[in-house]
Amino acid sequence: MTEFELLGPRAYGDALGTAVLKATAEDFQVDEVLDIPLSGDGEHLWLWVEKRGLNTEEAARRLAKAAGVPLRTVSYAGLKDRQALTRQWFSIQLPGKADPQMSAAENDTLRILDSKRHKRKLQRGAHAANGFTLRLTQLQAEKAELDARLEAIKLGGIPNYFGAQRFGHEGGNVGEARHYAERQALPEQRNVRSRLLSTARSYLFNRVLAERVANGSWDTAQVGDLLAFTDSRSFFPAGEAECSDPRLAILDLHPTGPQWGEGDSPAGGATAALENKVAQNESSLCNWLIKAGMEHERRILRLPIGRLTWHYPEPDILQLEFVLPAGCFATALVRELVDLAPAGQTDSSCVF
Repeated sequence: MTEFELLGPRAYGDALGTAVLKATAEDFQVDEVLDIPLSGDGEHLWLWVEKRGLNTEEAARRLAKAAGVPLRTVSYAGLKDRQALTRQWFSIQLPGKADPQMSAAENDTLRILDSKRHKRKLQRGAHAANGFTLRLTQLQAEKAELDARLEAIKLGGIPNYFGAQRFGHEGGNVGEARHYAERQALPEQRNVRSRLLSTARSYLFNRVLAERVANGSWDTAQVGDLLAFTDSRSFFPAGEAECSDPRLAILDLHPTGPQWGEGDSPAGGATAALENKVAQNESSLCNWLIKAGMEHERRILRLPIGRLTWHYPEPDILQLEFVLPAGCFATALVRELVDLAPAGQTDSSCVF
């Protein structure tokens, strides 16, 4: 499957040129934003870890081995990419135990920057956001055009697509999910089941968002929409009054799209009609998600780019700095600017 089939149309027009993403790990830096005050005592040891060339699960295994504990006692808030320089929190449950010597976990690919005790373990999805520093190298694009588009994005946000990396190489995960959906069966392995259910929900969300980008309603509230704030999972229906809420204009409030699961969509009007059309076209995937017991949830269609700044350290390098809510994809921003040269396309940028 092509990137266009997995995502959909761009909101701001054609790509302005080409660039390479992640020629080195330092070109893609991620800092987890965790707004949890640590107590300094308790049975959980929290570690602030910097890693490169290492994915989150590999880092967790190394920490567990150094601490001499089972892997199940190591927790983290979200997955961070292998081909990047990332900093994130881990926690290790150590009831009645002193802090272990963790130096065995460290080398050129992993460093422990800080540690602190806390009464609770780190939960998945507990982080509020991720801070990014991206360097697009071998840039071939007009700076004036890039600046103009970035200013527009700063004011208007971007479509909140799930990145193509969510779907595997050439969308292979989508094909695998369809295979199970056609038989209304679930994979026996828990990790495979979780991956494919997530793939199906993400793909269906992207199909709805693509339709709304195409018809120009992705960033506009319409009667029947379900609205949500940037950092909230709750939503409420939009009537005439809600469609004029000033918080829409300042990118605090947004229309949402479906994360398919049990129960009818509470959307109405044109929104319900569009979502039902997608559901009918992809009935096997939708029914499969319902049978699997997934709950109907919502995800904002429009993604505000927090604290967006940029500059050109070299004539052919664009450096971007910004913050995104947890679960959103930095590559969605890059896609609105340039096409990635092949060296950049071979790497994923999955950050949760």
